[in-house]
Parts: sequence; structure tokens; C-alpha cells
Amino acid sequence: MTHDVSVDPIDGRAATAHLSRLDRLLPVWIGAAMLLGIGLGRAFPDLNDQLEKVKLDTVSLPIAIGLFVMMYPVLAKVRYRSIGTVVADRRSLVMSLVLNWLIGPAVMFALAWLMLPDLPEYRTGLIIVGLARCIAMVLIWNDLACGNRELAAVLVAINSLFQIVAYSLLGYFYLELLPGWLGLDSEGIDVTVWEIAKSVLIFLGVPLLAGFLTRTVGERAKGVEWYEERFLPKIGPVALYGLLFTIVILFALQGDRITNQPLDVARIALPLLVYFAIMWFGSFAAGLRMGLPYDRNASIAFTAAGNNFELAIAVAIGVFGVSSGQALAGVVGPLIEVPVLVGLVYVSLWARRRYYPLRAPVAHD
Repeated sequence: MTHDVSVDPIDGRAATAHLSRLDRLLPVWIGAAMLLGIGLGRAFPDLNDQLEKVKLDTVSLPIAIGLFVMMYPVLAKVRYRSIGTVVADRRSLVMSLVLNWLIGPAVMFALAWLMLPDLPEYRTGLIIVGLARCIAMVLIWNDLACGNRELAAVLVAINSLFQIVAYSLLGYFYLELLPGWLGLDSEGIDVTVWEIAKSVLIFLGVPLLAGFLTRTVGERAKGVEWYEERFLPKIGPVALYGLLFTIVILFALQGDRITNQPLDVARIALPLLVYFAIMWFGSFAAGLRMGLPYDRNASIAFTAAGNNFELAIAVAIGVFGVSSGQALAGVVGPLIEVPVLVGLVYVSLWARRRYYPLRAPVAHD
């Protein structure tokens, strides 16, 4: 999502004013979708049977369509040509890759096992969230915090492609191999590399290809300015509609569990809060110690802290089913992530005043 952000980097009080109303109220829309889903589930108790009549692989067709709609606009926004851009400070790129693909998944794995030892489905769902690195909303937080747009674009493009190859392998490692090596009780998880890879290929690979072709054809036919300024703003809200539709269905199928066990949602939320804090503050502090300029440091911190909850939801549904605890854990992700990262925008701008007082403001086109 592209925003023309002109927030003074020394004054972040108006930061969220530059979010569209749709984005700014995302937690409200998610909460409303949850309530609607619970009500729908009570009104139509046989909804799951109806959805199971037509399937794409192991996922009902309506949900598969919702997942595609959720992913496609995000991937149509990625500037794939940026991958070939030479990054002036290669330390930034290496640091981000280490944080995203080594440290981030390991931190979420540790938190999930420490804080949800008695809830294996939710624990697995959180691990799935930790493996899905941010490729979408990080561009919003990066702009609001006056981060480096070019670096953020490169990291988003790399993460988009890298997930096709790495996600299934990391999923198998953290869900099957590592728990066994550590002597942890992983009974009942039993997933294969192919099960995860198949979901990634269907629900990330297909929209990734569609997004790449859309950008390539659109820019050649109408130009970059038309694509960025006219086409993307029109399809941008579609991703939110797909997310809200998926949340409505998930909560319609899980309404009984949620109403009977409301503390479960709170227990899922707690490790997520700790995860976002560890990743953002740890990353920003490391960047300070390395002497990274503010704009690059902010981009790396937000990329490290954010997650691709759309992919996590898709994988959880594809592997474990739409009514699984894993899918519910994935849905709680955006409900927590959005307000937390908005808050971290203010923290980032405060840190700029505190630790980069002599740096010139970052100019955005």
C-alpha cells in the first residue's frame, strides 16, 4: 500500500492521520467481523457442511477465493524490479535477512512453547505466524515512521520470493524436527514438507504470479505512474475485504470455542505482544549499535517485527482445516499486530528525536 507521507519526522503526533480510514480502523473492522462470524455460526449451525461441498484441494472453494482475494492485491503492489537494485549499505540487507529468517522464527517458536505449553493447536498456529515474514503492511508503517522506501521495497520483494522456497522447509523444521530434537511433546502435529509447501504454492504462489504479471503488464501498457497512482489505490481495499470475509467464516465455524473459552484468545495475544516488542526493540537497538542511519534502521525494525498474517491464515487453513485452533491463532495475529505497530510508529519517531538529533530529515518523494 503506497502513501504520500509528509509527516515531520520530529513530530509524530499526526502519523496515523495519514492512514486511510479503512487502514486506521482495521482493528475495529476485524472485531466487527469476529462478532458477525459468531452470530452467523449460531444462525447457521450446519455452515461447515455447506462449505465443504466444493473444495480446492483441502480448502472449501469460498474460503479459497477469500484467501486469494486477500493475497493478490498485496502482491500486485510489490516492486519486483527493486530486487535488482544495488543496496548502498549491504549491512542493512544482511541484517534484515538474519532477523527475518533466522531470529524471528526462533523467537516465536520459543515464545509459543514457553507461553502455550498446554495448548498445542494455538502454539502451532503461532509458530506458523512467526514463519510468515511481512510483505504487505510493513510499507505503511515504514512510510509513517519515515523509513527508507527503497530498502523497504527491496526487503518486501525478497521476502515475497523467499517464502516460496523457505516457508515449507522452515515449517517442517520448527513443527517436526526441532521439537523432536529438544525432546518436546509434539504429538498430534504430524505435518510434512509437502503439506506446507502445497498450501504455500497455492495460496502464495498463484497470487504472487498473478501480482507479478499484473504489475508487469500494467506498467508496460499504462506506465508506472498510472499503475501506482490509479490502479493500486483501486484494488488496495480488496485485500481487506478478503481478510474480513475469511475472519467472518473462521469465527462462524469457531464461535462455540470462542464463547466458551474467551481466555484462549487472550492467551494467544500475549505471546504475540511479547514477540512484537522483542523483534522491534531488539532490531532497532542492534541498528543503533551498528551505526545505521535512522531511515534504514526504521525499515529493518518494522520489517523484522511485522508478519504476513494472510499467508499464515492460508497455511493454517490448508494444512489443519478452517475450524482448527491453528487457524484461529492466525486470525488473532492482525487483531494484535495492527494497533501494536501503529504504536511503534510513535516510538520510532520518538527514538529519532532521542538518538538521531543531528540527522537531517529524510526526504520522501
